[in-house]
Amino acid sequence: MTVTPLAARPSLRPEPAFRGRIGPDARSGHYAVPGRYRLHLSTTCPDGLRIAVTHGLLGLDTVCPMTGLPAVPDCPDGGHSALRPLYEASAHRYPGPAVAPVLSDDWSGRIVSTHAPDIMRDLARRFGGGGPSLYPCGAEPEIEAVERMCARGIEEAAQHAGSAGGEQAERDTALGTLLETLDALEHRLVGRTYLIRDEITAADVELWVALVQLDTVHRDHLDASAVRRIAGHQTLWAYARRLAAHPAFGGHLDLDGIERRHHARCQGLEAAGAAVQILDWAAHSSP
Repeated sequence: MTVTPLAARPSLRPEPAFRGRIGPDARSGHYAVPGRYRLHLSTTCPDGLRIAVTHGLLGLDTVCPMTGLPAVPDCPDGGHSALRPLYEASAHRYPGPAVAPVLSDDWSGRIVSTHAPDIMRDLARRFGGGGPSLYPCGAEPEIEAVERMCARGIEEAAQHAGSAGGEQAERDTALGTLLETLDALEHRLVGRTYLIRDEITAADVELWVALVQLDTVHRDHLDASAVRRIAGHQTLWAYARRLAAHPAFGGHLDLDGIERRHHARCQGLEAAGAAVQILDWAAHSSP
């Protein structure tokens, strides 16, 4: 199946502070040793949820332990005080916020990476031999295209469409982009269980988390008419509901935490769409 990428445009996601990789052997510096690395994340953060789902699918609880962080960061700059020692050990007098997610090296006490896509790929490729093939051979271009569609066509488009500032025409254009993206994904899922292969891949992790954010965060700032048009993609939401029943997906879904994090950070206005629930995530999520 061919997935057409969106045209390139600037991303709202900040650049990662650290972007090391886990290599295949000792010459790589950071190489795969069970128990050497640790994840620090909050599943109320989209990137943290993506990594947690990947971690759960691969069954890495003992291979790469995961330390949970509070739903709402406890520092005024949006960082976590628990991560500050790691940041300062990794970069002397590090000036920025100590944000999650983080992949750290317990041997050195330093950060390997804060870049979620790299972390997900390294978990799958270096430690995921016994789990599903989340990045199957030849699928990387399709997975990258889905990542861009989710980041720009869903998450960023929904954020712009529900923005309290800006011109109405700009919000309408963003809503159009969002609906076009959902249309394309709906079409691709007709008659299929998963997005790009006959089994779960990283593309499904990306899309599922984007849909969670769309319904639990961005919906609050859209009008009721827009949310009903979004909810009209019945195949897409049935797919989201099926994945929520999988323990690696729904088992990491902290709905109360997502709401608290959103309200702690949000500066927008609640719109009528807040009253139009698309999925009852709690009912469909596996414990």
